Amino acid sequence: MRTAVSYLVGLLLTGAWLGVAQEPTEPTVATFSIVAFDPKTGDVGVAVQSRFFSVGPVVPWVEAGVGAVATQAFANVTYGPRGLELLRLGLTPEQVAKLLTEADPQHDRRQLGIVDTKGNVHTYTGARCTPWAGGRVGKDTEGRAYAVQGNILAGEAVVLAMERAFLDSSGELADRMVAALAAGQEAGGDSRGQQSAALVVMRPRGGYGQMNDRYLDLRVEDHPAPIRELARLLGIRHAMRLLGEAARAAQEQKSAAAYESLQKALAAAPEYPDVHYALARYLARSGRQAEALEWLAKAIRGNSNLKSSARRDQAFAALRENPGFQALLKD
Repeated sequence: MRTAVSYLVGLLLTGAWLGVAQEPTEPTVATFSIVAFDPKTGDVGVAVQSRFFSVGPVVPWVEAGVGAVATQAFANVTYGPRGLELLRLGLTPEQVAKLLTEADPQHDRRQLGIVDTKGNVHTYTGARCTPWAGGRVGKDTEGRAYAVQGNILAGEAVVLAMERAFLDSSGELADRMVAALAAGQEAGGDSRGQQSAALVVMRPRGGYGQMNDRYLDLRVEDHPAPIRELARLLGIRHAMRLLGEAARAAQEQKSAAAYESLQKALAAAPEYPDVHYALARYLARSGRQAEALEWLAKAIRGNSNLKSSARRDQAFAALRENPGFQALLKD
């Protein structure tokens, strides 16, 4: 077995670094990121922010049941797929980082974080990464493993704040990772500013229709406040799941459960028109017409196309002759 693994590792690394020994010509992916794993859900992922356009296709590499890699600084994007393959072969994150960087002539310019789904974690910062650069690793009391790392940061306080936020926050792994990014930014973040962010989380059979593992794949390509926008998108994703739960509860005549899910959806995405519309439908069916009209008005202000949906929606049948309802639906 050892011989087979050694042979496969050799194949992975042979020729991997041809053409990479030259001085950098691409912009440096100066950034801060977190890789993490939750043993309770099987969630594994990467969250990242950078003063770099469209960081999502570069830094995060994730595979359910295997692990996650964040490759940054003068990023070697082959670290992502090769790192996951080495984890798949049974190597630890520390062993993977050692193999990848020792075979790379530009290793001193690289930075990466690696976590596997056994709870092992490692962070690496090359000696020539632009300061401040470094990282931290650990586990929380429930076994969630993490590595936080960054380069061209305002200072070490950035990664310390990220670590503390991850440990102190609540919710799913994704919520904790985005909280870590927000805390890092609050502590100074990337010394050059903000531009893009990404969040990738894999969960076994957690994708659409439970037909793949892609639980979350959210990207903010170019935005003045990318972490805040990433958090907004994550809130919408949570809200859509909760709207589904509310619909199923309503079909099963579980009115209280449906309303509870709707309230949670509103908390997750307070400005999302689809949530307002779903609340209006529930309230209309419950005979609370005045409240239904208020939420329907808010929904339409956010998305005027919902007028056509409301016209044919049987949930609003009792409101058809209501002057307020008719006024809302005028073109």
